[in-house]
Amino acid sequence: MATIMEGSLSKWTNVMKGWQFRWFVLDDNAGLLSYYTSREKMIRGVRRGCVRLKGAVIGIDDEDDSTFTITVDSKTFHFQARDADEREKWIRALEDTILRHAHKLRWDPSKPAPSVQDFDKKLIEADAYLQILINQVEALEERIDKMQDPSDKSHGLHIRDHANALLENVKHSIVLLQIAKNTAHPVNGIFQPATSTYTLNDSSPTSKPDSGPDMSSLTSTLVHTGIEMGADVANIPPSSPTIGPPAPPGSLPLSLSALSVAAGAHRPSMTLLVPDISYSSSEDEDFYDANDYTSTPLSAHGLPIFSSASDQLDAAGRTPGSGMSPLGRRDSEMSSSVAPPGAGGGAGAPQERRPGVPPLLSDGSLDYDALYEDEDESDFGPMEAHGSVVTHLLSQVKIGMDLTRVVLPTFILERRSLLEMYSDYFAHPDYFLKIADFKDARDRMVQVVRWYMSAYHAGRKSSVAKKPYNPILGEVFYCHWNVPGLPHGNDPHVQDGPVPWCDRNQLTFIAEQVSHHPPISAFYAEHYNKKISFCAHVWTKSKFLGLSVGVHNIGQGCVSVIEYDEEYIVTFPNGYGRSILTVPWIELGGPVTISCAKTGFTATVEFHTKPFYGGKKHRISGEVYQPGDKKSFLSITGEWNGSMHAKWADGRSEVFLNVNEIPIVKKVVRPICDQSEMESRRLWKEVTAGLRLNDIDKATNAKTELEQRQREEAKERKERNLQWETKSFRETGGGDWVYVSPLISRLQRNGTADLPAPSDQR
Repeated sequence: MATIMEGSLSKWTNVMKGWQFRWFVLDDNAGLLSYYTSREKMIRGVRRGCVRLKGAVIGIDDEDDSTFTITVDSKTFHFQARDADEREKWIRALEDTILRHAHKLRWDPSKPAPSVQDFDKKLIEADAYLQILINQVEALEERIDKMQDPSDKSHGLHIRDHANALLENVKHSIVLLQIAKNTAHPVNGIFQPATSTYTLNDSSPTSKPDSGPDMSSLTSTLVHTGIEMGADVANIPPSSPTIGPPAPPGSLPLSLSALSVAAGAHRPSMTLLVPDISYSSSEDEDFYDANDYTSTPLSAHGLPIFSSASDQLDAAGRTPGSGMSPLGRRDSEMSSSVAPPGAGGGAGAPQERRPGVPPLLSDGSLDYDALYEDEDESDFGPMEAHGSVVTHLLSQVKIGMDLTRVVLPTFILERRSLLEMYSDYFAHPDYFLKIADFKDARDRMVQVVRWYMSAYHAGRKSSVAKKPYNPILGEVFYCHWNVPGLPHGNDPHVQDGPVPWCDRNQLTFIAEQVSHHPPISAFYAEHYNKKISFCAHVWTKSKFLGLSVGVHNIGQGCVSVIEYDEEYIVTFPNGYGRSILTVPWIELGGPVTISCAKTGFTATVEFHTKPFYGGKKHRISGEVYQPGDKKSFLSITGEWNGSMHAKWADGRSEVFLNVNEIPIVKKVVRPICDQSEMESRRLWKEVTAGLRLNDIDKATNAKTELEQRQREEAKERKERNLQWETKSFRETGGGDWVYVSPLISRLQRNGTADLPAPSDQR
């Protein structure tokens, strides 16, 4: 028995029993993680259960540094180590064993010729070699960066270019091979083992005559563990069919004929079988949640199956039979609008939309603006060809790996840029502007919290998690809102503002990608007449967590209420894409703070991630404090995408906010034909068209072209020793980014009286 690691862990059983101590043994040869109620039971060979590691996926929770999961055989097992270091040791050992068994082939000359399943295994092996090649290219790039001699560096760059070309060809070949296989075998190549009959007295299992080639029988082999058998096991009468806990369906029974008896003073050693599936002795009690969030029919890869795009969407991209979004908002409330005639015109008026026909202008050209207006996202479309791509991606990353430089498949993209997504903070612009209306500092603080909590639900337009486009360096996005209850069109335009074609009674917004590595976005919004603005910068740092992807939003925002010389500093929660192997979904997690240095008011809000043993998703809890108080005067609980309730210190309780009962105000974006080359919608229009029309090749090619252009521009700047210069934002000390011409600075320049001096926070 090749035991590479053993020790104690806690295993989650169920809500009643909770965490239970178990002794675990990782057998590298067998590819098994066996567990026992104690080390003594392990020595005696009384196994409580095991987890089969071939094809398993490890997951961690970024909010908890001691727990981890193993998902395999449609089950998820939960474990807890003593601390983060111990968890890391187990995860690394488990990953090595999983990888080793993913590539292990056991050929039997008596078996038929290689099958589709054998082809799958070879693809996995190719992925492993691809990872080696990726690591070697990265090492080569690091070595080149350290070279001083120009001749050596030139030679190294030449080798690197050839290596990158080889790398891309290998990647492309693997994807093409998988697509070819999926075309010939629509079941996606995931092997469904046929039922087999095993005779333990035989040296190998035999398949049923009508089962065909059964590769699973090759993995169900005898494994000599070397564990000594306890006396209570050795004395089992011959009539007993099994040893230890009842075998789950599909596992192999262990009879006395499978035991080898050692001679001499040694007690007999036990020969354990590698079961077909993972099992536990308390199968009916253990808690599994691998399919908790799978409500859609799944393909063999565990991804949603749709018969065609037309089955899922009508001509406007909506789900048939419903005008509602996943969160209960109507499509008319969700879609952004394009500036009306007079704010810029297109090549022709849009034609009437007809089912099955892409949106066209009167001159026959594609109406790109209408593609962006259609914000209701389809849930991936046909997925049968996508599962292998996700598997291929997962084979290239390890737990905890930074995903900043990992290229994700095009089909998981949401049809807009991350810069445009940041504008969702103002989906309820009236809530933001009300901050400046209150005369009392306490009321202003409460309104800041209310506006902040109203912002997050608007960002999700699909029940399935999708990723917005990664903005390229220098990309910008402009929009504005006509605020309900405020007249517009009569005030003069704010020529020196962020959106110069808007007037003083409109809320304006600008965002810019100010850095590529690390990826940092900066955005700014202001309302001239209300004398209020918001400036923020966010560095998105992604991490692979096994069954999920975590995005840490590093940065802060500042609400400036100019009339009262107040600045409210806010931070941002982390985002998580959960269940990435089944139906991905989004949740937010982590603490955020809101504070005003001048008034002393503070607030803390905790975005709670869903506990694995039950509980609701999307929960929040918050406390708002007066200056110097340790006890809050306001407590908030609820869901950030639903109803939130307030409990005041005087005992009053009321609905604080219900985001499903307040309409989203549509943002106004000028037509693409009037946009500059680096504006988001114009920049990504071909990618958006490909995704909306379900032409993934078109979208991928357009995306690749943009990314390649960005790489070439970065290379040219490096060769010419040039630094990138931002347009609308500048960096201050400490890594903060601020708008170059905030409202308070312009008001002071224009001679407006009684205004405080501007600061770098604005």
